[in-house]
Amino acid sequence: MSVLLLFAQLVAIAFGLPVELEARQAVSTLSVAEIAAYKPYTWYAFAAYCKPANTLTWNCGTLSPSHQEVTEPSSNIDSREGSPSSLRVSSLRTRQVLPLISQSSGGLITGLNWPGNGYELPLLTDANLLLLPLLPTLFPRTSPLVLVHSGFSNAHALSARDVLAAVRTGLSTYGTNQITLTGHSLGGAIAIIATLYLSERIPGVNLRTITYGSPRVGNRAFVNLVNERAVMNRIDNKRDLVPTVPERVFYAHTEGEIHIVDSDAWVSCPGQDNTNSQCTIGYVPIALAGNIDDHSGPYDGISTSTGGDC
Repeated sequence: MSVLLLFAQLVAIAFGLPVELEARQAVSTLSVAEIAAYKPYTWYAFAAYCKPANTLTWNCGTLSPSHQEVTEPSSNIDSREGSPSSLRVSSLRTRQVLPLISQSSGGLITGLNWPGNGYELPLLTDANLLLLPLLPTLFPRTSPLVLVHSGFSNAHALSARDVLAAVRTGLSTYGTNQITLTGHSLGGAIAIIATLYLSERIPGVNLRTITYGSPRVGNRAFVNLVNERAVMNRIDNKRDLVPTVPERVFYAHTEGEIHIVDSDAWVSCPGQDNTNSQCTIGYVPIALAGNIDDHSGPYDGISTSTGGDC
């Protein structure tokens, strides 16, 4: 069965076979103030690319005045005063996944990224393309009909328990039940899976997830479940091809797309895979029409070079 699944997906990618499309729902353009409200989360998403030695002194990017205390509640890593603005910053590298957990006036922010340059296409095209049930050791109560990309699932598993422990400590430390998860590219895929994981492990928590250039992660049963558990937004840049893969034959996107169009306006695209011409699918109907250079940004002036190359 797995071989047939892989074959069907490859055929769809090669020939652009049609799949069930959502209606072309009406879109709207975000205001300058609405765009600016995402900027702190954009910094956190791209700061997760930084080396731990640099985030300890916070010489990577800048923070808005309302997001100045940054700390990771982790007992095995020391925090220390950094600069600028006497920021308290630490980060935890668990094998290959780098979470940066931060406190702000809006609750706890968790930035998740896979250290590197943000180009995860090999993981999208190799044998890890298969849809499989979530790992029962992490999701014992989730239906086996909820399927995710096996490579993304394995990447999430590398740091899942460490992130959970750090988030629990942060919630207790700051007396909040608000968590925002963010990440770019594969980090966004991990954040989406982590959204479901944290919702099951921390009952009553309020979750919001904002991703940048995230690929599709799972089947429709998976994304419907995630959409029920959190406020979801995914920000895609122009003709970035990563959000168009894996193909929609078996995969679906979480809701809440915001697409940065050629004019640099930010367009809200309701639904899971809005086919409006101003949304990602309208710009990139098949992956071959995409531009990998758009994957790194910029997202309101922030890119892998400005936010993560430090």
